[in-house]
Amino acid sequence: MAGKQNSLIAFLSPQKILLTKTWNKIYFQRKTSNSHAPQSQFNKYPFLANGSLDTLSNKTLFFHMEEVLLKSSSLFPYFFLVAFEAGGPLRAFILLLFYPIIYFVGKEWGLKIMAFVSFVGLKEESFAIGRTVLPKFFLEDTGSEGFDMVMKCGGSKIGVTAMPRVMVECFLEDYLRVDAVVGRELKVVRGRFTGLLEEKEHTSAFLELNLILGEQRMDSPLIGICCFNNSFDQQLFSNFEVLYTVNEADKKNWQSLPREKYPRPLIFHDGRLAFRPTPVATLFMFMWIPFGIFLLFVRAIVFFLLPYRLSMQILSFTGLKGTLISSFPDTVADKQKQGGVLYVCNHRTLLDPIYISMGLAKPLTAVIYSLSHVTELVAPIKTVRLTRNREQDSKMIEKELKRGDLVICPEGTTCREPYLLRFSPLFAEISDEIVPIAIDFHVSMFYGTTASGYKFLDPVFLVMNPTSHCSVRVLEKLPKPSTCQGGGKSKFEVANLVQTQIAKALNFECTALTRKDKYMILAGNEGLV
Repeated sequence: MAGKQNSLIAFLSPQKILLTKTWNKIYFQRKTSNSHAPQSQFNKYPFLANGSLDTLSNKTLFFHMEEVLLKSSSLFPYFFLVAFEAGGPLRAFILLLFYPIIYFVGKEWGLKIMAFVSFVGLKEESFAIGRTVLPKFFLEDTGSEGFDMVMKCGGSKIGVTAMPRVMVECFLEDYLRVDAVVGRELKVVRGRFTGLLEEKEHTSAFLELNLILGEQRMDSPLIGICCFNNSFDQQLFSNFEVLYTVNEADKKNWQSLPREKYPRPLIFHDGRLAFRPTPVATLFMFMWIPFGIFLLFVRAIVFFLLPYRLSMQILSFTGLKGTLISSFPDTVADKQKQGGVLYVCNHRTLLDPIYISMGLAKPLTAVIYSLSHVTELVAPIKTVRLTRNREQDSKMIEKELKRGDLVICPEGTTCREPYLLRFSPLFAEISDEIVPIAIDFHVSMFYGTTASGYKFLDPVFLVMNPTSHCSVRVLEKLPKPSTCQGGGKSKFEVANLVQTQIAKALNFECTALTRKDKYMILAGNEGLV
């Protein structure tokens, strides 16, 4: 901790401190006769007007994250995510019960209550929600106007937050390229969070920043962002000559930050919740769970006991909807060929092979890179587990392909966002009867995938969704000249071709990231099951 403070001091000392907030500009003109009695002059104009930031290109930007970046003023959803994903549903439910108290006791005490309920007892060493879950929700709540304001400053950027620093540090530093983060610290005893926040006036990082501000206020005018309805802002930002402020009326008109403007693309994230957990939304979730469990059994019975075409109609009525677009005719000539067809698809959920089997209305064998033993036992279609030994896996796939049609997901793991991971070229050298399939999946409440949670619960959460939609697009079979056996192409060329065709059909982006990359980022392991 001391090392971080010293590095922060060294970073700030030679620079002039600057802050910005959106539309209102306030000038503090100090009287030369009395430096302790500033006279304020208010001058309001559009902050992002042409040329208004030219003088800030080489300055250091000091901004308050919640007030400048986030559209919503409520911090409850972020603490609920910590409680649910790190502590479990019971802790999250307790936090929801405390919400009326949190709402009425004021911002500071509400923050302390949320921090205590969400963090007490969690292990500091294994806490990863700030890196794996929260960045997605912070990005979705970031206002485009506030983002532009921060990013147009060409100098260094320092973010201040009233939340625990462990919640926002990764988001600001990794996704917004902020140079330093100053936030509240949580007390830790024997490696576990106590849930108690350090008092603002006793937090060493804030004391050092105030000292630096006091030293520099006489050297040059200071520009800052503050919110005067917060005592912390008044204490920290009272030394600035020029302040930009944001008010709630302005933020209501902000637009969400589009994905194309993300400084770093959001490819991997973890967690079960697929919606923003506002108090009303979380109340609906807890009311839905008992009915969702009942609906889970109904949907499972329908799929296992009824024919494909009849079960699809009933499942669609219960909320599991899907669409099929096919460009590959399953002709008699194809059926008369020796061996089966190899369907190659991208990987969105655990149920991708099942939906493809239902869409094509025929049984398929799923070639799986990793699958929990529980899920493998209850799978309604035949599954073949790969060993990750190239020679053994190649022989196994060839053997199963002689018995019938196969479906394989060469990414080796799921990806929730509109990106495709690198395709393993194993499938390309086995058969020239290759049919690419582009699949996309959207859920309304729960994600059916996880990197750090219990994988046997993946199908449970997925089927418990009130509604979901699966889109299956069967593309044209690869022509012979584009395959290894028929056209002499390398296995890497074929794998890249299939990946490109699927990405084009879905309007996704191709990446060279692998399963190992995903699990090292989200879980700190190689993802072996």
